[in-house]
Amino acid sequence: MTPQEYCAQKTAQSGSSFYYSFLFLEKNKRDAITALYAFCREVDDIVDGSSDEHVARSKLSWWSHEIDAMWSGSPLHPVTQALCPFIEPYKLEKKHFKLIIDGMLMDLEKKQYETMYELTQYCYRSASAVGILSANIFGYSHPNTLIYAEQLGLALQLTNILRDINEDLERGRIYIPLEELRKVGLKRETIRSAVGTQSFDQLITNQVKTARELFESAHSHLHADDRKSQKAGLIMSAIYRKVLEKIASKPSRSFIKRQTLTSIQKFWIAWRVWSKL
Repeated sequence: MTPQEYCAQKTAQSGSSFYYSFLFLEKNKRDAITALYAFCREVDDIVDGSSDEHVARSKLSWWSHEIDAMWSGSPLHPVTQALCPFIEPYKLEKKHFKLIIDGMLMDLEKKQYETMYELTQYCYRSASAVGILSANIFGYSHPNTLIYAEQLGLALQLTNILRDINEDLERGRIYIPLEELRKVGLKRETIRSAVGTQSFDQLITNQVKTARELFESAHSHLHADDRKSQKAGLIMSAIYRKVLEKIASKPSRSFIKRQTLTSIQKFWIAWRVWSKL
């Protein structure tokens, strides 16, 4: 199996919505973004799949050294071997890969966030850094497009947080800031018992509003000249906004049943966005 085949398999097996945004890209960009996504999956799986914090830290440290090795031209892992040829052509920066790893380390260190500002620092590392790397791969001509990529990353991550509240609680984590809980009279330990109440629905409604505002702000920074090159990101935005609206329609149900789209729905959205650009 070649490094690129390894990355393609890793991406397809994840079942992620990102897969559908890659389908229509030209080969080089598709290979590059697939390798980037495979890297994200590798480091994210360390945090989600390890019950031993020390083991997880050791693995993330290995990946940090592996990023250094990739920049020196001697990567060992199939993912970094697949990524290496794209560093120069797409002007990828090492600091963004390091930020992604820092975001995974935050998952080990913090099980909750006090304020939206604190959460944003996490989201910048775990999602916006990915968005900026992706924007470089897709191509852009206006600097504001990087602001679009940063804010889109935040919006996507907030949508993930709302989709995965129950799953995260089972792992001992909560990403919705505690200050947001207090606004509706809830505490971390009362979230489950509040499902179905007006307070819980208001909590989700408030977070949905924030995510919508981030989507709108992101799109306002995307220059018209870059819309075509950034179409993969626009596909992701459309898919995630559909998920966000499903969550918004019945907040309590979304806690009980993780809101997703079918493969056909995702492909339809991807084709519809692509055909309009």
